[in-house]
Amino acid sequence: MDYGLKNRGMPKAEIAKKVGTAARMLGLADYLDRKHQQLSGGQRQRVAMGRAIVREPAAFLFDEPLSNLDAKLRVKTRVEIRDLQRRLGTTSIYVIHDQQEAMTLADTLVVMNAGRVEQIGSPMEIYARPASLFVAGFIGSPPMNVLAPGAGATLATAAGIERAAGHAVVGVRPEDLCAQPGGPLAVTVRVVERLGATANVHGVLDDGASEVIASLSGTDLPGPGEVMHLGVNPADLHLFDHGSGQRLECAGA
Repeated sequence: MDYGLKNRGMPKAEIAKKVGTAARMLGLADYLDRKHQQLSGGQRQRVAMGRAIVREPAAFLFDEPLSNLDAKLRVKTRVEIRDLQRRLGTTSIYVIHDQQEAMTLADTLVVMNAGRVEQIGSPMEIYARPASLFVAGFIGSPPMNVLAPGAGATLATAAGIERAAGHAVVGVRPEDLCAQPGGPLAVTVRVVERLGATANVHGVLDDGASEVIASLSGTDLPGPGEVMHLGVNPADLHLFDHGSGQRLECAGA
């Protein structure tokens, strides 16, 4: 961590103070005498952060900071980075392709597509009101369901959004769908992914053209080949223009 400071000709006492402070902040104080190859992946990532911290920059730039870590370590390091950023109060810019990491690390998200900015906002603003079909498909896990025209019209009509019935692409997030006897969407179940408290039910609508994912709770769920009916609160529907893919604003969406 002291390499950059030595190159600047900083006095040894000041270097030791800065490195010690950064090491304690990053939980590395007990590892300062170890060589790089003796450290774990997460520790190496923190050393890289320490090199930047000791220089006291005006801003940090992180380029895929968690890409080389396994799943468990990614979660732990993600929390550590977020906590560290809050303690330092330094502006941090992350380049990230993993939407979960983007949602958890950012105060403000800039979603880009082919070099163009699609939307800027807080993570929850973008999640709740995606500006385009691209953003809707990128933010959220599982991604938003985008319904074929027939199924979308059926759902929009059932929700009382008449103007969307034939003139808009209808989207609905998996977690906003609910099991509803006699509901407007009849789904033939293909696969049920049980995740513990919830399950992702994958199915095909009766139009044969729309695949749907519903994130449901409970254990009494239909199996593959069975038909279930789904409904949604009209306020949870998202409407997008057929041509441009841009969000449409109307009552209930």
